[in-house]
Parts: sequence; C-alpha cells; structure tokens
Amino acid sequence: MTEAVDRERVERAAAGCPEALAALVEAHYEQIYRLAWRLIGTREEAQDVAQDVCVKLASAVRSFRGDAELSTWLYRVAYNTAVDHMRARERLRRGEKPDVVVLFQGRVAQSAEATVADSELWNEVRRLPPQQRDAVILVYAEDLTHAEAAAIMGCTEKTVSWHLHEARKRLRARLDAVG
Repeated sequence: MTEAVDRERVERAAAGCPEALAALVEAHYEQIYRLAWRLIGTREEAQDVAQDVCVKLASAVRSFRGDAELSTWLYRVAYNTAVDHMRARERLRRGEKPDVVVLFQGRVAQSAEATVADSELWNEVRRLPPQQRDAVILVYAEDLTHAEAAAIMGCTEKTVSWHLHEARKRLRARLDAVG
C-alpha cells in the first residue's frame, strides 16, 4: 500500500468516515499485532493490545499530522499502548490497585482478588449517570467503537468520549474512596 493511499484514508477517517478507518485498521493490523506480540510475548495479550490500538485510532487519527509516515506513527501508538499494558500488568503482579481503564479492558488477572475488584467496578458502573453508564458498557464491555456507541446512543463520538472521561473520573474517585 502506498503512503498516498494511507494519507487519503487518514483524511477520510479523521473526517469521520468509518469505512476509511476500517480500511486503515485492516491494512495495518498485522503490523500492530506483531509489535505487540514481540513486546509482550503472549498471543492473547498481544491481541488485547492490538485491539486497544485499533480502538484508539478512531480518535487518535485526528492527531496524525503527517510529519512521519503513517506506519511510523502507528508503531509509536502501538508501542505506547503495549508499554502501558506491561506496566499495568506489573502493577497487578505487585499487588497494586489496578487502574480503572485496565479493569475495563479485561486485563485483570483471574484471581479471587481480581474477581472481587471486577465485581466492585461493575457495581460502580451501574451507579453512574445513565449516559456515562451506557458509554462505558457499550465501549468497554461490548467492545464497540466510539462511533458505534455514538450511533446507538444518538450523540456524537466526542460526546461518547466525554461521557467515558467523566465516568473514569467518577469511578477512580469512588474506587479510591473504597480502597
């Protein structure tokens, strides 16, 4: 694929074209997955990271300035996501309280403590204001993109992002108060 095709898809995806975003993801998924696998070493976690990167692309594509090739920029996004994943995994190993977003993304180790933490998190999610709760469930539990969640909720992608941001703030505060 040529850089010109990538740039055209980036422009269309940044303008909100879901087909262009899907084409970008399809064209670069293997590159993203390979890097994640090489950094992390397990197929399941590398798939999680690659999916996280693809979800991030929906909003991050607007920040691509074209200073570097798209593939280089994607490597950076994938690298940062994988490093964040490894840091979160290490915090869990040390017994530190996991970050709210990490819990959402299903990265909590399957231990009794993790099950309790996950249950507490979802109980708190159910207590959020309805639009925040719905955004969290659609994006994190159902694995929908911001665009898909926006279409279901009848709002814009930016509104979904705002609801998620507000929900994370509330959940962090609530979980910090409990723990």
